[in-house]
Amino acid sequence: MADYMASKKSRVQDKELGLDVKHLNYNIDSSNIRFREAVDKTFFELEQLLLSKHEDYGPKNISESPGGPLNGLRVRMHDKLARLNNLVESGADPKHESLEDTLKDMANYAIIGLLVLRDEWDK
Repeated sequence: MADYMASKKSRVQDKELGLDVKHLNYNIDSSNIRFREAVDKTFFELEQLLLSKHEDYGPKNISESPGGPLNGLRVRMHDKLARLNNLVESGADPKHESLEDTLKDMANYAIIGLLVLRDEWDK
């Protein structure tokens, strides 16, 4: 198994470069403003969902997962991917969790994974 903790540092170290990643402004021409607004809206939705679920669950459901936090995230992401595959392949109309809900959860699990790798997830 790969040593995931060995790669805690991202390729671009925001602290080392003195960057505030929340205020990075990429040069996007005016033809992409609609896309940028859609991305911003989606990130905001993901952020609100992640914060809300974190209040409900707390950090220990990830940090104390059997096999460690990354293993717990792998299991959760695998379950979401299996659900996504089933819904897409079957064309079923879900009774509880939509495709959008599934994708939002997967995105937020990826964010939690980054926080775990960066040692920024609460224990």
